[in-house]
Amino acid sequence: MAIKKRDWILLGIVAVIVAVLWAAPDESTKRIPDNDTHHRFFAIVAKDGKKAAEKFCSVCHNEAGIPFPSNHPPKFRCLFCHKLENR
Repeated sequence: MAIKKRDWILLGIVAVIVAVLWAAPDESTKRIPDNDTHHRFFAIVAKDGKKAAEKFCSVCHNEAGIPFPSNHPPKFRCLFCHKLENR
């Protein structure tokens, strides 16, 4: 049984997907540290979810406190990119 043209196309698509995933960069986003400052947010995430905890990020992370880098994306979904430090 010979391999059909559509099978070669499928194999090519799979190869391209694997190559793209293989070449993807390592995770570069900083993790939320499990320290005294952030510890209460771990409990909020566990109990009420990420969106509930994100409401408090701007209390410290703002222009007067800990400023965002100039190339930082929108600031309302912190825990979409920033993962909690492993416990």
